[in-house]
Amino acid sequence: MTIGLLGKKIGMTREFFDSGIIVPVTVLSVEKGRIVDVITKEKRGYDAIRVGFGKIKASKLTKQMKGFFAKKNTEPKKVLREFRVDNISEYKEGNEIGLELFKDQKYVDITAKTIGKGFAGVMKRYNFSGLRASHGVSVSHRAHGSTGQNQDPGKVFKGKKMAGHMGDKVRTIQNLEIIKSDIENNLIFVKGSIPGSKNTFVLIKKNVKKIKKDTTFEKNKKIQIEMNKDTPKKADSPKVKKEKKDSPKIDQKMPKRKEEIKK
Repeated sequence: MTIGLLGKKIGMTREFFDSGIIVPVTVLSVEKGRIVDVITKEKRGYDAIRVGFGKIKASKLTKQMKGFFAKKNTEPKKVLREFRVDNISEYKEGNEIGLELFKDQKYVDITAKTIGKGFAGVMKRYNFSGLRASHGVSVSHRAHGSTGQNQDPGKVFKGKKMAGHMGDKVRTIQNLEIIKSDIENNLIFVKGSIPGSKNTFVLIKKNVKKIKKDTTFEKNKKIQIEMNKDTPKKADSPKVKKEKKDSPKIDQKMPKRKEEIKK
């Protein structure tokens, strides 16, 4: 299990590249997490760290959590997450983890809770085609049809696609590309959409799958190279040397005629 960061979904925007590519991105605000507790194999049988994210008032904590944070000598945290690690000696209580975790990372996996849609029918929930909209169908235009067989087996099997509660489930989107990250403002820009509505917490982790795919920056560079090859180079025009001609001086005095001198 890899270490992750907890972020807040701000919204969506888009990024422009020099080659003309426009990429839709989701902006996530990621605060630094603090290691609150270090769990060893001697205590529980596995190595892990407990990381706290977000701020919360002490008045909103239970007595148990107040005692926990007082024992650890740390400020109260809103959310606590546990991550299993291989080498426990690299982590100590009080250390902070930020966006530096994804410094050389190209792709991430993001986990969040989807937007709840309430009670939905099968046409919206599972994309059923429904019955005919013409005459002869009696108030069953958006019905799902039969749900069972006969007296044998005489029941509806579990997992049957029927109307019910849609959304509001934890889902993970894998291999989302990191377009850019702003460490100063604790922002990370991820390509595409992610589950959840605005101001919801999402869990960002390093991608589990190893994929060989060109990133948007690599595609942009290839397009720019092709564009430079296609544009013909302008032939250098020979420079014409302008000969400097001595212009007559205006102040130069003309010689007087002999007749004017005689007079």
